[in-house]
Amino acid sequence: MAARILVVEDDLLNRMFYNEVLGACGHEVAMVADGAGVMREVERFKPDLITMDIQLPHVSGLTLIDTLRRRHETRDIPIIAITAFAGREEEARCRAAGASNYLAKPVTMDRLKNAVDAALGG
Repeated sequence: MAARILVVEDDLLNRMFYNEVLGACGHEVAMVADGAGVMREVERFKPDLITMDIQLPHVSGLTLIDTLRRRHETRDIPIIAITAFAGREEEARCRAAGASNYLAKPVTMDRLKNAVDAALGG
């Protein structure tokens, strides 16, 4: 199932990797490099799914997830939290903020595709 996916990631190489993998799967991808433009891009692009780096410039990915969950028009969008910090504690923080799923970096092509498929109900 092709979907509109918003990638929120400050690292250029990671953005390029996610764009390549998700685009090859037939998804339409939009990208944001920092937390400052997320809400504007969500309103413009209307994503079916968001991948959210947790360590972003200007605002935490956890804060953005919480904000998205509090808004009526975005509360049901699946969000995959992506973080450089692995472990149950970090996963629990991401899920408590409202993340639908959690991936620890480095993210592989298969792990990304599987998480996206699961989030989209595939």
